Amino acid sequence: MSGRPGLQKPDPAEHKPGQPGGDRSIKVDGGNSGIASTGDNAINVLISAGEISAEDTLAEMVDRLVQAVRARRSSVEDTLADKAHLLAQNVSDRLQREEEQQRLRDPHPLPVHWQLAPPKAPGRRDSIRNAPAGATAAAPLDLAGQLDEIAAVYERTESGWLMVLGGAGSGKSILTLRFALARLKTRTQSDRTPVPVIFSLGSWNPTTTPLRDWLISHLERDQPFLAGASPNGSTWAAALVGAGYVLPILDGFDEIANGLRGPALKALNAATLPLLVTSRHAELEAAVTATKVVPCAVGIELTDLTLDDSVNYLLRATNTTLTNGTDTTTPTGWQHVLNELRCHPHTQAGANLAAVLTTPLMVTLARTIYESDRNPSELLDIKQFSTREALEDHLLDNVIPTAYSRFLSNPPAAEQRRWDPELAQHWLGYLAAHLRQLKTHDIEWWRLGTSMNLSSRMLVVGVTVGILSGLTVGLVYGSTLGLVYGPAWWLSEGVVDILLNGLGIGLAFGLMHGFATKLKAGGPVFEPSRMHIQIRGGSKRVKESFLPRVRGGLAGGLVFGVVFGLGMAVYVGLLDCPWTMIALRLGDWLVAGLALGLAVGLVLALMAGLEALIETKSSVSPSDLLNTNRTTVLAQVLAVGLALGIGFGIVIALVNGFALGVTSGLAGGLTVGLGVGTLTAWGRWVVLVRLWLPLTGRLPWAVNAFLDDAYQRGVLRQAGAVYQLRHARLRDRLAEVYEQHEQSTAGGR
Repeated sequence: MSGRPGLQKPDPAEHKPGQPGGDRSIKVDGGNSGIASTGDNAINVLISAGEISAEDTLAEMVDRLVQAVRARRSSVEDTLADKAHLLAQNVSDRLQREEEQQRLRDPHPLPVHWQLAPPKAPGRRDSIRNAPAGATAAAPLDLAGQLDEIAAVYERTESGWLMVLGGAGSGKSILTLRFALARLKTRTQSDRTPVPVIFSLGSWNPTTTPLRDWLISHLERDQPFLAGASPNGSTWAAALVGAGYVLPILDGFDEIANGLRGPALKALNAATLPLLVTSRHAELEAAVTATKVVPCAVGIELTDLTLDDSVNYLLRATNTTLTNGTDTTTPTGWQHVLNELRCHPHTQAGANLAAVLTTPLMVTLARTIYESDRNPSELLDIKQFSTREALEDHLLDNVIPTAYSRFLSNPPAAEQRRWDPELAQHWLGYLAAHLRQLKTHDIEWWRLGTSMNLSSRMLVVGVTVGILSGLTVGLVYGSTLGLVYGPAWWLSEGVVDILLNGLGIGLAFGLMHGFATKLKAGGPVFEPSRMHIQIRGGSKRVKESFLPRVRGGLAGGLVFGVVFGLGMAVYVGLLDCPWTMIALRLGDWLVAGLALGLAVGLVLALMAGLEALIETKSSVSPSDLLNTNRTTVLAQVLAVGLALGIGFGIVIALVNGFALGVTSGLAGGLTVGLGVGTLTAWGRWVVLVRLWLPLTGRLPWAVNAFLDDAYQRGVLRQAGAVYQLRHARLRDRLAEVYEQHEQSTAGGR
């Protein structure tokens, strides 16, 4: 017996009163299929020839059916467990790389302490089940250990939701990273425990996307092997989340937009998933006050580092020894600074520095910035740094210069590209301002440049397409007409014709870009696809993609036809042609635009049959996603260009001859293909990020190389298919400095 067992309601006529549960029988039709009816349920099965005989009883048939169902279920469960194990391997590999890049164990982990949140803090202290005596007392935890204490607290949470509170730079992200690594370290392939996966919560909009859907979409983006279809019809990512194989670690509740924190808190409170959520205290408390919702979570709060914690860490990290007694005569170096902190912590300079060094972020920045030739004694200069805030800004301002200078002085890295530190600071400042404006942590290459207003983007797209289209028409189409009609054509009509074509095509695709964005077509259009073009073994998605793509093509064609029709009507009107001619030209271009749009939509719809999901067993990087999308878009542009070019060329050839038909088809295919390409994620990336932003000095020309280099230097971190700045404090400071510079520059003009 083989095939797909499934449930089907039997015919009501088959139910016999007086027999509890109804008829119990087997009906076989032609030896190929049958229905096993057991009471009020019937199971459809496919039966291969020779698998049954007339002597087979109902019990034997049902037994075979049960065995088939069990075998199929066992196979699906085993595959699901394998997917979870592969996810665990990928997550573990990425987190270990992150730990190395942040130098969290160099030379030893920085101690971070936590305590159960105070009674008035958001969260429920009474939701710990089977808590031992004294569990609600302050419990310091050294993250250098195996995290047994925090793991035990999490396991005892009745709701499965642990809330980690702490200030900026207090070590929340370090705690989540270590927590995830500790759980992954003990996980085996046969283990069915959930895989901890860290998600940056700032990009979640709970009013438009349910939490599960948001988690699933991020898993599919960052782990492409989970985007494939599972036997139940959903993706493997959805199957893993639904089966409880994923433990979401949601980092940065405070990074959610202010107006969305209330709905987010309600959604988290209603979730049945196990959760670990981090947040700054004030933002969470404000959301609780506004919604009157008390989180069903155990809350723990990270506490400040002690002075001994910071001094002992810096002593070991900088290989420094303190002088005996109270000797503070050493004029420079960490020895002088740490002696001063130990012996005179209550002076204004000592108190400011001691206050700064209460957070892991500032301790590691101080260590990194002053580990080379710089003199840390300036940290005690009360004239230069009169407040704690001034000291913190100083450390944040020196992150970029230090990272780039240190990298250049490293001999193995000498072959890498050299970036000017001041320019790097300016470019990273633009990225930080862009992220703050979009209210996200993620540097998504397909959204770079979208912090500009929509009209500016439409203008940039229109001008770019118009210039390239004008050049194409001039080189391909204009050169042929020039040869046919001679130089007189160029003097009389040529230049005007090329300018009008460039203007019309640019205006049309600029408007299309705006309409696609406003009509929310930017969701599927301007986000990178996880599909690639494959001649054999495509996904056969033509049916589900047909109508949406045809509708999109018709809408774009209508815009194209209206723009060109009005343009030609105005042009013909200026030549004093009769109204009938003006109306005819307008009607011709409206029909031509709709035909053009229909053709584009049909080509793209039919190409869905060649799109196949990217199969990979590894997680994806930003450059991987970009390269894949580029290949897919170029294949689509080529198909659209060929189809339209051939069709347009044939029409022109029938009217004006073979030569003009060939050149017209070539020019038409190139210009329309170019314009259609700008309506994709990769096309928008090329126009805005590879052309416009470098032209205006906001980003370098080699954007990919710059981002990858910044990641290697430790300025950026990688979170799946996106980059992020190392810390929210660094992002905010870079954005603040960049905006101040832009304002002062604009004011001085």
